[in-house]
Parts: sequence; C-alpha cells; structure tokens
Amino acid sequence: MTHDLIQHARSLQPKLTEAAAHHESQRRVDPGLWQEICAQGYGRMLAPADRGGLQVDVATYVEALEALAVGDAATAWCAMTAATTGMLTAYLPEQGARTLLEDGKAAFAGVFAPMGKATVVDGGYRLSGRWSFCSGCENAAWRTGGALIMTEGGPRTTSSGGPEVRAMFFPAEASEVLDTWSVAGLSGTGSHDIAVKDLFVPEALTTCLTEDKPVQGALFQVPPFAVLALGVASVALGIARAALDACTAQSKEPRPMGKPRCADSHVQMQLLQAEAELRSARAFMMQTAKDVMGAAEASTEIPLADRAVLRLAASHATSAAASVVDRAYNAGGGGAIYLRNPLQRHHRDIHTVTQHVMVAPSAQKLTARAWLGLPGDFSML
Repeated sequence: MTHDLIQHARSLQPKLTEAAAHHESQRRVDPGLWQEICAQGYGRMLAPADRGGLQVDVATYVEALEALAVGDAATAWCAMTAATTGMLTAYLPEQGARTLLEDGKAAFAGVFAPMGKATVVDGGYRLSGRWSFCSGCENAAWRTGGALIMTEGGPRTTSSGGPEVRAMFFPAEASEVLDTWSVAGLSGTGSHDIAVKDLFVPEALTTCLTEDKPVQGALFQVPPFAVLALGVASVALGIARAALDACTAQSKEPRPMGKPRCADSHVQMQLLQAEAELRSARAFMMQTAKDVMGAAEASTEIPLADRAVLRLAASHATSAAASVVDRAYNAGGGGAIYLRNPLQRHHRDIHTVTQHVMVAPSAQKLTARAWLGLPGDFSML
C-alpha cells in the first residue's frame, strides 16, 4: 500500500510545477505552499513517532522526495533538509525533542557543518557562528548549526579523541539571515547564510551524533549521513524524471519547418538510453534502501559494507540523473535554452545537486575505501 505522503506528493505535482518558476525568481519556496508541506508532515517524516514524528521507512522517504522533485526541485530539496534536520530529534534529550516537535506544523532548517563555536555555561552553551547553505531558512521555525565546543585548551574532544561537534537548535528569530543565495541552480531553496552571536542554547536542544545514541527503531540504525545522501539522490532522480518527461513531450510537438524532433533517430536513441539509465539507477537505489532497512530491523548496527553500498547507490543515482538531464537537454535542441522551457532549469538544478558533499567525488573515494576494506575514517559514511 502506498504511503499517504507519497500519494500527497504525487497529487501536488501539478501545483508544484506551476510554482517552480516563481520559486526560482523569488529565491524561496512560497510560504503558503510551505505551510501545506509542513502540515502534511514532510519535515517530521524522519522524527521519532513517540516524540511527535512520522518515523517513515527510508524507502518511503526516498519516494516522497522524488515525487515532490518531479514537480519542483526547490520544494523537494527544502523538504529533504527539513526532514534530515528533524531526524536529529531522535538523538536529542526527550525534553528538547518534544519542544521542537510540539508544533506539528513547525519546519526545520540547518547546517551540520561545524562553522560555529560554543562554550559551556550553566544549563547549556553560548554559541556564535555563521553557516552557509541553510536551505529553507526563511520559512523555518527552528534553525540549527554545528559547533565545536571550545575550552581554554582548544576544542573539546570526544571519547574517540576527535573534536566534539554538536548540532545546536535555536528559534528562527534568534538568528539572522544573510542574503547570499544568488546562484545558478536550486535558486528557489533560499539557501542563505544564517548567523548567531553569543546566543544561549539549552543543553536539551543540542546533540553530538558521534556520542549520543538515538532512540530505538530500525530507521535510526541507518546513519544520518547515509539518509542525507539518499535524500540528495532522491531529488536528483525527480529532476531527471521531470526533464526526461518534458523532453519526450516536446519532441512530439510539430515544428513549422519540419518533422517533430522525435522523428530524428538520434533523438530517439538519446531518449531511449536516458530512460534505461534512469530506471536502472532508481531501481538500484530503491532496492538498496529496502535492503538496508531490512538489515536495520534485524540488527542493531548496519555493517560498513552495507553502508558503503548505500552511499554508492546514492552517488550513482545522482550522477546517472545528471547524465539523463544532459541527454534530455541536448535532445531538446535550441528550444532548451529559453527561460520559458523547464529543461534549462532542470539542467541548472541537477548540476547544483551534484556539487553536494554527500554525493561529490570526495565522498565516492571514501565509499571505495570502505567497499575494499581499506582503513579510513568512515564516521561520515
């Protein structure tokens, strides 16, 4: 049976397609549409059920995001970042998690990268920092940033000897949005910088992913960074499907000076090969996501080899999606360059997605070392 979120995402596609150009021009998702997204629970789909979340399985998360991205990549991207930020509530103290989730329509936005610094004070921390790429920050009720915990001797260390990085949640009104998001692709995500200065953050609203244990549940046995990589890839797959469908439809349209583009054997082969490439990459990722959930339900820890395959599937899906969009863009001919043609937006969006650190070549190198049994720091895998 198809999950309600997936059904809703598919039903929303026409509305998202219509809004996509507006989101791009405004450099943010429409607040009213975002409220509808939040009310449906996309931002809480990875949060624990007993704390106010939906706690869906990974395959449902992937399909819901993909379906949103077919309509509008920016909306899907913000839903992905909200959901993965919301997943941190499984690691927070219960009091903090319930504070964040008590409003079922509240949205999250955040950056885990440790671009902030915090010092210990009574009851929590004093935080200062500036974080880039905070997607959906203008529509979020809660924001988060990663921070190093500083002492007189330098960063505080964890039990493994590495620097302690804590994710810290704070109300949106306690931080500043810096208008930095003028970009080629995914412009509608509004991924501006955010900043705070000397802000008190209660201990209950912070967590260290390498030290704190999540609540029970198969979903939370899957490493958060693996879930993030799958989310990035899900958006990529949705963009590719939208581009391929748009190109296929356009290729059948009559032309005043000749036959439709689909009469060209080169266009036919481009579309056919793109369809095979997209379906293959999607099938690999979906099956891997289901396999990993099965392993998580049977064990308390996902083996490193399985984590490597999961990241491989996400990286492969993203690169395959980019290839599919390139094929569609090329098959679209001169008409693809016009702003009125969605192919040019899909082309710019997908080549922004491929730059994400979770699926970039550097991440694939780490995956290869894990797959081959070579030593390395696999905490981000």
